[in-house]
Amino acid sequence: MTAGPFTLVSFHAHPDDEVLLTGGTLARAAAEGHRVVLVTATDGGAGLAGPVAPGSGAMLTLGARRIAELRASAAALGCARVELLGYADSGSEAEGPDSAVPDGAFSRADVDGAAQRLAAILLDERADALTIYDPAGGYGHPDHVQVHRVGRRAAEIAGTRLVLEATADRRWLARAGAVLRRFSAVRALGRGAATGQSVLATAYTASGDLTHRVDVRAYTGAKRAAMQAHASQADGGDGARTLALLLRLPRPVFRRVLGREWFVEPGRPSASAGAALEDDIFASLR
Repeated sequence: MTAGPFTLVSFHAHPDDEVLLTGGTLARAAAEGHRVVLVTATDGGAGLAGPVAPGSGAMLTLGARRIAELRASAAALGCARVELLGYADSGSEAEGPDSAVPDGAFSRADVDGAAQRLAAILLDERADALTIYDPAGGYGHPDHVQVHRVGRRAAEIAGTRLVLEATADRRWLARAGAVLRRFSAVRALGRGAATGQSVLATAYTASGDLTHRVDVRAYTGAKRAAMQAHASQADGGDGARTLALLLRLPRPVFRRVLGREWFVEPGRPSASAGAALEDDIFASLR
């Protein structure tokens, strides 16, 4: 047990994932003097994107644009190092075994092989802690599920002491949805917003299974700046998307909605066992 500072490696599937579930936590850890390393499995090249303004990277591929955005986001959060594993983005339609996915897709990668690559970074950094996703990948995206599998195996290989599964409180999501639906920017999304709410009803983690609720209200400015860095993800597909929607919120509402982040630490007593939710992600190391 030590008092720190610690080295935290945060493992994600695509550029912008680092912001939504862990952005405030990474910014807080960096501000408190810990080393924060961001590792992303893919370049997000199969994602949706809106039109590119002239002179703002129009000649770049979507993957290249998203890598540049990732680095800007990491800088806003205070990350000391950014690494990409270089796998292809599986795309959002890759749930079934017969789905068409690109060659080298992360969701179909050999788990041990990918874990060895992540473990090499953990060992190089002498990482004390690793964040991954919950077993269902939050809402079931195959690349997110693979982050869980690969991350758990990499921690075993490297002997990383602490693994935290980044997630969200399912009950809080329902409450936040009720708050968001009061705003015209959300109501304008129509069917898409309603579909999102139905998915969130069974996504992420039940309140009783959580072990950490991290207060990041003091770091929502950094979180907002990191979201703004992901300009390519502001729209595309059926219209405005999650990042754009959240960035339209007044700052006090943004702070209220995005001022907490949640984790499950396997093996630690959860809320359903009567344990208080921990605010310090490094509590088990101290």
